[in-house]
Amino acid sequence: MAKKFTQHSGIVLPLDAVNVDTDAIIPKQFLQMVTRTGFGRNLFYDWRYLDAEGQIANPDFVLNKPEFSGASIMLTRENFGCGSSREHAPWALTDYGIQAIVGSGFADIFANNSFNNQLLLVTLNEQQVDELFQQVAAQPGMSFTVDLENQQVRVGDNIYPFAIDPFRRHCLLNGLDAIGLTLQHDADICAWERQQPSFLR
Repeated sequence: MAKKFTQHSGIVLPLDAVNVDTDAIIPKQFLQMVTRTGFGRNLFYDWRYLDAEGQIANPDFVLNKPEFSGASIMLTRENFGCGSSREHAPWALTDYGIQAIVGSGFADIFANNSFNNQLLLVTLNEQQVDELFQQVAAQPGMSFTVDLENQQVRVGDNIYPFAIDPFRRHCLLNGLDAIGLTLQHDADICAWERQQPSFLR
């Protein structure tokens, strides 16, 4: 069973860019691995490092700024996760420590891959996202609370409600991935299998 997501508070990582594609999130040379771990080191590799070997950190890139160390919530803008479908993108984000992303829009395939990997995406309107970027700029290292049960992002005294597909909300709240969903119906599946002719078993 996957980890349940009910509510999370964490430092916010502000990635102020539109149309961030999956090749930027995790470049193609790191897609050989098929396990979900070990990708965080290479998250935003081409933006994060100044050299091809990944030894020289880019001091101007947000992931390398000390005030955002340990961030677990990302703030971004529209069309995040566009480009080719690669499940490695949410793997890299979650392996780095990101548990939720707040933005004004997400590419459909990336959104599906994120849901399948228990990464919560929260969509707010552009004005709300602008306000959040302004607040983080004024107070770098601040925290947000993402409350899935009540469908709210809380920032100080400000509350930003968000909508989410009820099925996805149910799965995240209950820690259900594809295997967990199947196991919920294990008794029914076994009963159906017992009813089948022996030559089909």
